[in-house]
Amino acid sequence: MSDTLVLLDHTAAGALRTPVRELVTLARSLGGAVTAAWAVDGAEPGAQTLAELGALGVTQVYRLTSDADLHAPAVLAEGVAGLLEATGARTLLATSSFENKEVAAHLAVTTGAGVVTDADTLERVDGTLVAGKTVFAGTWSTRCAVRAPLAVVLVKANSVVATDAEAPVEPQVTEHAFTASPSASRVRVVERTERPATGRPDLGSATIVVTGGRGTEGDFTPLEELADVLGAAVGATRVATDEGWIGHDAQIGQTGITVSPRLYIGAGVSGAVHHRGGMQASGTIVAINSDPDAPIFEIADYGIVGDLTTVVPQLTAELRRLKG
Repeated sequence: MSDTLVLLDHTAAGALRTPVRELVTLARSLGGAVTAAWAVDGAEPGAQTLAELGALGVTQVYRLTSDADLHAPAVLAEGVAGLLEATGARTLLATSSFENKEVAAHLAVTTGAGVVTDADTLERVDGTLVAGKTVFAGTWSTRCAVRAPLAVVLVKANSVVATDAEAPVEPQVTEHAFTASPSASRVRVVERTERPATGRPDLGSATIVVTGGRGTEGDFTPLEELADVLGAAVGATRVATDEGWIGHDAQIGQTGITVSPRLYIGAGVSGAVHHRGGMQASGTIVAINSDPDAPIFEIADYGIVGDLTTVVPQLTAELRRLKG
Protein backbone atom coordinates (compact mmCIF):
# COMPACT_ATOMS: atom_id res chain seq x y z
CA MET A 1 0.00 0.00 0.00
CA SER A 2 1.34 3.43 -0.89
CA ASP A 3 1.25 6.32 1.56
CA THR A 4 -1.51 8.92 1.45
CA LEU A 5 -0.75 12.64 1.68
CA VAL A 6 -3.44 14.90 3.17
CA LEU A 7 -3.48 18.62 2.37
CA LEU A 8 -4.21 20.38 5.67
CA ASP A 9 -6.68 23.22 5.32
CA HIS A 10 -6.29 25.58 8.26
CA THR A 11 -7.41 28.95 9.54
CA ALA A 12 -5.25 32.06 9.69
CA ALA A 13 -4.84 31.33 13.41
CA GLY A 14 -3.33 27.92 12.69
CA ALA A 15 -6.33 25.74 13.63
CA LEU A 16 -7.34 22.77 11.50
CA ARG A 17 -10.57 23.16 9.59
CA THR A 18 -13.22 20.63 10.59
CA PRO A 19 -13.19 18.48 7.39
CA VAL A 20 -9.48 17.69 7.84
CA ARG A 21 -10.35 15.16 10.57
CA GLU A 22 -12.61 13.40 8.10
CA LEU A 23 -9.87 13.33 5.46
CA VAL A 24 -7.37 11.72 7.81
CA THR A 25 -9.94 9.17 8.95
CA LEU A 26 -10.58 8.29 5.31
CA ALA A 27 -6.85 8.14 4.55
CA ARG A 28 -6.30 5.58 7.33
CA SER A 29 -8.87 3.29 5.74
CA LEU A 30 -6.83 3.12 2.52
CA GLY A 31 -3.82 1.46 4.15
CA GLY A 32 -0.25 2.69 4.27
CA ALA A 33 1.10 5.59 6.30
CA VAL A 34 -0.81 8.87 6.52
CA THR A 35 1.31 11.99 6.04
CA ALA A 36 0.24 15.61 5.76
CA ALA A 37 1.25 18.85 4.05
CA TRP A 38 0.94 22.22 5.81
CA ALA A 39 1.26 25.23 3.53
CA VAL A 40 3.08 27.86 5.57
CA ASP A 41 1.12 30.88 4.38
CA GLY A 42 1.40 32.94 7.53
CA ALA A 43 0.18 30.33 10.01
CA GLU A 44 2.19 27.58 11.70
CA PRO A 45 1.08 24.20 13.07
CA GLY A 46 1.25 24.67 16.84
CA ALA A 47 1.69 22.03 19.55
CA GLN A 48 -2.08 21.59 19.96
CA THR A 49 -2.59 21.09 16.22
CA LEU A 50 0.25 18.56 16.04
CA ALA A 51 -1.22 16.68 19.00
CA GLU A 52 -4.59 16.58 17.24
CA LEU A 53 -2.97 15.24 14.08
CA GLY A 54 -1.09 12.64 16.09
CA ALA A 55 -4.32 11.45 17.69
CA LEU A 56 -5.72 11.01 14.20
CA GLY A 57 -2.74 8.89 13.16
CA VAL A 58 -0.66 11.32 11.05
CA THR A 59 2.96 10.18 11.19
CA GLN A 60 4.65 13.05 9.33
CA VAL A 61 3.82 16.72 8.78
CA TYR A 62 5.66 18.54 5.99
CA ARG A 63 6.01 22.32 6.33
CA LEU A 64 5.64 23.50 2.74
CA THR A 65 7.49 26.79 2.21
CA SER A 66 8.34 28.77 -0.89
CA ASP A 67 9.81 32.02 -2.13
CA ALA A 68 6.43 32.69 -3.79
CA ASP A 69 2.94 33.22 -2.35
CA LEU A 70 1.38 29.87 -1.42
CA HIS A 71 -2.07 31.45 -1.63
CA ALA A 72 -1.68 31.25 -5.43
CA PRO A 73 -3.04 27.84 -6.55
CA ALA A 74 -0.38 27.37 -9.24
CA VAL A 75 2.39 27.87 -6.67
CA LEU A 76 0.81 25.56 -4.12
CA ALA A 77 0.26 22.90 -6.79
CA GLU A 78 3.96 22.94 -7.68
CA GLY A 79 4.91 22.52 -4.06
CA VAL A 80 2.50 19.65 -3.54
CA ALA A 81 3.66 17.96 -6.76
CA GLY A 82 7.27 18.12 -5.58
CA LEU A 83 6.30 16.76 -2.18
CA LEU A 84 4.40 13.84 -3.73
CA GLU A 85 7.45 12.98 -5.81
CA ALA A 86 9.82 13.28 -2.85
CA THR A 87 7.72 11.13 -0.51
CA GLY A 88 6.46 8.59 -3.03
CA ALA A 89 2.87 9.04 -1.90
CA ARG A 90 0.49 8.03 -4.70
CA THR A 91 -2.71 9.51 -3.25
CA LEU A 92 -3.53 13.09 -2.29
CA LEU A 93 -6.66 13.89 -0.31
CA ALA A 94 -8.00 17.42 0.15
CA THR A 95 -11.28 19.09 0.97
CA SER A 96 -13.49 19.86 -2.02
CA SER A 97 -13.26 23.65 -1.98
CA PHE A 98 -13.00 26.20 -4.80
CA GLU A 99 -9.33 26.78 -4.02
CA ASN A 100 -8.42 23.11 -3.87
CA LYS A 101 -10.23 22.37 -7.11
CA GLU A 102 -7.95 24.85 -8.84
CA VAL A 103 -4.90 23.26 -7.19
CA ALA A 104 -6.10 19.83 -8.35
CA ALA A 105 -6.49 21.08 -11.92
CA HIS A 106 -2.88 22.30 -11.95
CA LEU A 107 -1.72 18.97 -10.53
CA ALA A 108 -3.58 17.07 -13.23
CA VAL A 109 -1.84 19.07 -15.94
CA THR A 110 1.66 18.90 -14.48
CA THR A 111 1.66 15.31 -13.15
CA GLY A 112 -0.97 13.49 -15.20
CA ALA A 113 -2.87 12.67 -12.00
CA GLY A 114 -6.39 11.31 -12.07
CA VAL A 115 -8.65 13.82 -10.30
CA VAL A 116 -12.04 13.24 -8.67
CA THR A 117 -13.83 16.20 -7.07
CA ASP A 118 -16.81 16.26 -4.68
CA ALA A 119 -16.27 12.63 -3.66
CA ASP A 120 -18.34 11.31 -0.76
CA THR A 121 -16.85 7.79 -0.50
CA LEU A 122 -13.43 6.33 -1.23
CA GLU A 123 -12.13 2.77 -1.07
CA ARG A 124 -9.39 0.61 -2.51
CA VAL A 125 -10.72 -2.22 -4.69
CA ASP A 126 -8.13 -4.73 -5.89
CA GLY A 127 -5.44 -2.07 -5.58
CA THR A 128 -7.44 0.58 -7.46
CA LEU A 129 -8.89 3.66 -5.79
CA VAL A 130 -12.62 3.96 -6.39
CA ALA A 131 -14.42 7.16 -5.40
CA GLY A 132 -18.17 7.63 -5.13
CA LYS A 133 -19.91 10.91 -5.96
CA THR A 134 -23.33 12.24 -6.91
CA VAL A 135 -23.88 13.99 -10.25
CA PHE A 136 -26.69 15.68 -12.20
CA ALA A 137 -27.90 17.78 -9.27
CA GLY A 138 -27.63 14.86 -6.87
CA THR A 139 -29.95 12.58 -8.85
CA TRP A 140 -27.32 9.96 -9.80
CA SER A 141 -24.71 8.17 -7.71
CA THR A 142 -21.54 7.20 -9.57
CA ARG A 143 -18.31 5.31 -8.87
CA CYS A 144 -15.09 6.60 -10.42
CA ALA A 145 -12.00 4.39 -10.65
CA VAL A 146 -8.68 6.25 -10.80
CA ARG A 147 -6.48 4.46 -13.36
CA ALA A 148 -3.58 6.94 -13.30
CA PRO A 149 -0.57 6.18 -11.08
CA LEU A 150 -1.29 9.30 -9.00
CA ALA A 151 -4.75 9.97 -7.56
CA VAL A 152 -6.00 13.37 -6.38
CA VAL A 153 -9.35 13.10 -4.60
CA LEU A 154 -11.26 16.07 -3.21
CA VAL A 155 -13.78 14.99 -0.60
CA LYS A 156 -16.99 16.80 0.35
CA ALA A 157 -17.36 17.80 3.98
CA ASN A 158 -19.55 15.61 6.22
CA SER A 159 -18.97 12.52 4.07
CA VAL A 160 -17.12 10.60 6.79
CA VAL A 161 -17.54 10.30 10.55
CA ALA A 162 -14.17 11.41 11.93
CA THR A 163 -12.50 9.10 14.45
CA ASP A 164 -9.15 9.02 16.18
CA ALA A 165 -6.62 6.29 15.45
CA GLU A 166 -6.45 3.24 17.72
CA ALA A 167 -3.06 4.38 18.96
CA PRO A 168 -1.89 8.01 18.85
CA VAL A 169 1.50 8.84 17.36
CA GLU A 170 3.86 11.79 17.56
CA PRO A 171 4.10 13.39 14.12
CA GLN A 172 7.55 14.27 12.86
CA VAL A 173 7.78 17.77 11.38
CA THR A 174 9.92 18.05 8.24
CA GLU A 175 10.76 21.07 6.14
CA HIS A 176 9.99 21.00 2.41
CA ALA A 177 11.10 24.22 0.73
CA PHE A 178 10.79 24.80 -2.99
CA THR A 179 11.34 27.53 -5.54
CA ALA A 180 8.31 28.29 -7.68
CA SER A 181 8.75 28.31 -11.44
CA PRO A 182 8.44 31.60 -13.36
CA SER A 183 5.15 30.42 -14.91
CA ALA A 184 3.59 29.69 -11.51
CA SER A 185 4.86 32.98 -10.09
CA ARG A 186 3.26 35.05 -12.84
CA VAL A 187 0.07 35.22 -10.79
CA ARG A 188 0.45 37.10 -7.51
CA VAL A 189 -2.05 37.68 -4.74
CA VAL A 190 -1.92 41.43 -4.22
CA GLU A 191 -4.61 41.80 -1.58
CA ARG A 192 -6.65 39.62 0.78
CA THR A 193 -9.78 40.69 2.64
CA GLU A 194 -10.84 38.60 5.60
CA ARG A 195 -14.55 37.96 5.94
CA PRO A 196 -16.14 39.47 9.04
CA ALA A 197 -16.32 36.87 11.80
CA THR A 198 -19.87 35.72 12.58
CA GLY A 199 -19.07 32.98 15.07
CA ARG A 200 -20.92 30.52 12.84
CA PRO A 201 -19.26 27.55 11.10
CA ASP A 202 -18.02 27.72 7.53
CA LEU A 203 -20.90 27.16 5.10
CA GLY A 204 -19.09 24.58 2.98
CA SER A 205 -18.22 22.32 5.92
CA ALA A 206 -21.07 22.96 8.39
CA THR A 207 -22.97 19.92 9.68
CA ILE A 208 -26.18 22.00 9.93
CA VAL A 209 -27.24 24.64 7.39
CA VAL A 210 -30.21 27.01 7.63
CA THR A 211 -31.09 28.49 4.24
CA GLY A 212 -33.38 31.31 3.20
CA GLY A 213 -34.93 32.10 -0.16
CA ARG A 214 -37.37 34.50 -1.76
CA GLY A 215 -39.89 33.81 1.00
CA THR A 216 -37.77 35.67 3.53
CA GLU A 217 -38.52 38.90 1.65
CA GLY A 218 -35.07 40.10 2.66
CA ASP A 219 -35.32 39.52 6.42
CA PHE A 220 -32.86 36.81 7.44
CA THR A 221 -33.06 37.67 11.16
CA PRO A 222 -35.33 34.72 12.14
CA LEU A 223 -33.07 32.32 10.23
CA GLU A 224 -29.92 33.71 11.84
CA GLU A 225 -31.47 33.30 15.29
CA LEU A 226 -32.38 29.68 14.48
CA ALA A 227 -28.87 29.07 13.13
CA ASP A 228 -27.28 30.43 16.30
CA VAL A 229 -29.37 28.10 18.48
CA LEU A 230 -28.39 25.11 16.33
CA GLY A 231 -24.76 26.11 15.83
CA ALA A 232 -25.48 26.19 12.10
CA ALA A 233 -24.25 28.10 9.07
CA VAL A 234 -26.58 30.41 7.13
CA GLY A 235 -27.03 29.92 3.38
CA ALA A 236 -29.24 31.43 0.69
CA THR A 237 -30.68 30.86 -2.75
CA ARG A 238 -29.52 32.77 -5.81
CA VAL A 239 -32.60 35.02 -5.72
CA ALA A 240 -31.76 36.14 -2.19
CA THR A 241 -28.14 36.96 -3.06
CA ASP A 242 -29.05 38.66 -6.35
CA GLU A 243 -31.48 40.90 -4.47
CA GLY A 244 -28.64 41.91 -2.14
CA TRP A 245 -30.36 40.53 0.95
CA ILE A 246 -27.26 38.53 1.86
CA GLY A 247 -23.72 38.22 0.48
CA HIS A 248 -22.99 36.10 -2.59
CA ASP A 249 -20.64 33.95 -0.50
CA ALA A 250 -23.79 32.48 1.09
CA GLN A 251 -25.27 31.25 -2.20
CA ILE A 252 -25.95 27.52 -2.39
CA GLY A 253 -26.47 25.91 -5.78
CA GLN A 254 -24.89 24.91 -9.06
CA THR A 255 -23.42 28.42 -9.45
CA GLY A 256 -22.62 28.77 -5.76
CA ILE A 257 -21.42 26.53 -2.94
CA THR A 258 -22.29 22.83 -2.83
CA VAL A 259 -23.17 21.70 0.68
CA SER A 260 -23.85 18.28 2.16
CA PRO A 261 -24.71 18.88 5.82
CA ARG A 262 -26.25 16.25 8.03
CA LEU A 263 -29.23 18.60 8.49
CA TYR A 264 -30.48 21.17 5.96
CA ILE A 265 -33.37 23.52 6.83
CA GLY A 266 -34.79 25.56 3.97
CA ALA A 267 -37.18 28.39 4.84
CA GLY A 268 -38.95 30.21 2.01
CA VAL A 269 -36.95 28.14 -0.48
CA SER A 270 -38.96 27.00 -3.51
CA GLY A 271 -36.49 24.31 -4.57
CA ALA A 272 -35.43 25.43 -8.06
CA VAL A 273 -33.27 22.87 -9.83
CA HIS A 274 -30.09 24.98 -9.69
CA HIS A 275 -30.45 25.28 -5.90
CA ARG A 276 -31.26 21.61 -5.43
CA GLY A 277 -28.07 20.75 -7.27
CA GLY A 278 -26.12 22.36 -4.43
CA MET A 279 -27.89 20.77 -1.45
CA GLN A 280 -29.69 17.60 -2.53
CA ALA A 281 -26.97 15.39 -1.03
CA SER A 282 -27.83 16.63 2.48
CA GLY A 283 -28.51 13.94 5.06
CA THR A 284 -31.91 15.18 6.32
CA ILE A 285 -33.84 17.93 4.54
CA VAL A 286 -36.48 20.03 6.31
CA ALA A 287 -38.55 22.41 4.18
CA ILE A 288 -40.69 25.32 5.43
CA ASN A 289 -42.80 26.99 2.75
CA SER A 290 -46.25 28.53 2.51
CA ASP A 291 -46.79 26.95 -0.95
CA PRO A 292 -47.76 23.27 -0.59
CA ASP A 293 -46.78 22.68 -4.23
CA ALA A 294 -43.24 24.03 -3.86
CA PRO A 295 -40.73 21.64 -5.55
CA ILE A 296 -38.61 21.52 -2.38
CA PHE A 297 -41.22 19.26 -0.79
CA GLU A 298 -40.46 16.58 -3.42
CA ILE A 299 -37.05 15.93 -1.86
CA ALA A 300 -37.74 16.96 1.75
CA ASP A 301 -37.68 14.39 4.54
CA TYR A 302 -39.89 16.67 6.62
CA GLY A 303 -42.12 19.43 5.30
CA ILE A 304 -43.95 22.24 7.07
CA VAL A 305 -46.54 24.19 5.10
CA GLY A 306 -46.72 27.58 6.76
CA ASP A 307 -45.47 31.15 6.99
CA LEU A 308 -41.76 31.08 7.89
CA THR A 309 -42.13 34.28 9.94
CA THR A 310 -44.41 32.29 12.25
CA VAL A 311 -42.89 28.80 12.03
CA VAL A 312 -39.20 29.67 12.38
CA PRO A 313 -39.51 31.79 15.58
CA GLN A 314 -41.68 29.05 17.14
CA LEU A 315 -39.06 26.44 16.21
CA THR A 316 -36.29 28.59 17.65
CA ALA A 317 -38.19 29.17 20.90
CA GLU A 318 -38.89 25.46 21.33
CA LEU A 319 -35.25 24.55 20.70
CA ARG A 320 -34.15 27.12 23.28
CA ARG A 321 -36.60 25.59 25.78
CA LEU A 322 -35.35 22.07 25.14
CA LYS A 323 -31.75 23.20 25.55
CA GLY A 324 -32.69 24.68 28.92
